Amino acid sequence: PLQLRGTLAKWEMVNPHSWFHLNVKNPDGTVVTWLIEGGSPNSLIRMGVTKNTLPIGTELVVDAYQARDGSNKVVGRNFVLSDGSRLFLGGSAPGASGDK
Repeated sequence: PLQLRGTLAKWEMVNPHSWFHLNVKNPDGTVVTWLIEGGSPNSLIRMGVTKNTLPIGTELVVDAYQARDGSNKVVGRNFVLSDGSRLFLGGSAPGASGDK
């Protein structure tokens, strides 16, 4: 498990999974793009997460599980917005369906 803090750069609502591109600033100031896998567009929309929910440039924190190959890809569990609210991503990560 890991937690990423960054800015939403791109959002792809494609089947079978959605992909969120998050620009994360490293301690040395460099920016790295991480790919966050979410649930299917249909499952996200059913949970109230649409393209209008998260505009590009939104700053957020992602609770996620890193890919086994160590790349900059993760399966997202949820997003935490600046106001503290959480958006569940509906992916395959433990608890992604909103279960606690």
